Amino acid sequence: MFRIRRGTTAFIAAACGIALATLLGSAAPGTAASRTHVQLVRSHGHTYRVETHGRHGVIPMRGAHAVQMRPNAAAASGTLIYNGGPVQHQATVYLVFWGSQWDSDSNGVQQYQTNLFSGLGTSSDSWSTVTSQYTDNSGQGPTFGGSVLGGTWVDDASAAPAAAAQADIAAEADAGAAHFGVSGPDVQIVVMSPSGTSPDGFPNSGFCAWHDYNGNVAYTNMPYVLDAGSGCGANSVQSQLDGFSIVGGHEYAETLTDPQPSSGWVASDGQENGDLCAWQNLGAVSLPSGSFAMQPTWSNAAGGCAMSG
Repeated sequence: MFRIRRGTTAFIAAACGIALATLLGSAAPGTAASRTHVQLVRSHGHTYRVETHGRHGVIPMRGAHAVQMRPNAAAASGTLIYNGGPVQHQATVYLVFWGSQWDSDSNGVQQYQTNLFSGLGTSSDSWSTVTSQYTDNSGQGPTFGGSVLGGTWVDDASAAPAAAAQADIAAEADAGAAHFGVSGPDVQIVVMSPSGTSPDGFPNSGFCAWHDYNGNVAYTNMPYVLDAGSGCGANSVQSQLDGFSIVGGHEYAETLTDPQPSSGWVASDGQENGDLCAWQNLGAVSLPSGSFAMQPTWSNAAGGCAMSG
């Protein structure tokens, strides 16, 4: 895998028939007018044109100053505000386990995450339905008629990079979308990096995960959060794998209501529905596929953080 660097943009634009202004970046359709970077990433024998807009819905490590300030931030924001963009109406989640390192998964993370998303969206899942109140211009919000899991893929043709940049993660999300043959506003790709890797600087960047939109699909950068221990939720409710469901659920819920950041539902200070409740009132959610540690998400209807809706 390699990234084509910014210094070669004029040559790339001419060679690929891409307008130079487009390659350098502007706001993507349907997104807020924030800086968009467009890069070409070579991976899986293909060149992917990906957009990056920065880290959104960042869940900081537990105990960080930003987390300690969350209750005050929630009280000050008071509500999520709609910014005119899409929400996901009937989301389908695809898990991409990136790299041959996943061929050995002694901690059972693949099965845990597969079980989590197999249970989310089912009739017994009242946790996801907190997000249904957040509608877009069509008047429809997220609805759930069955498991949100669309499929899993262990991309083990080669090892995942030791230190993937955001553009590399965005390209892996596109590779996953191509593998599953999916695209569009209701798709979520979760890029699961293996233990011992450092996607976008994890864990030294101080976050546990984030989400973004790459111009094709919404995706989550999901590091191997167990490598950060209790800082990303290990053993905070019922097992060492708690962080995968707490952090994964956080990003999933935020992608439902803000799939193309920050054009969906965002508080006045820029936080999303998971951010306003990060690491607060953690508990276990029972799904047909098991019991999972989760955090609440912000509910305008309830005027606070809610575990069900």
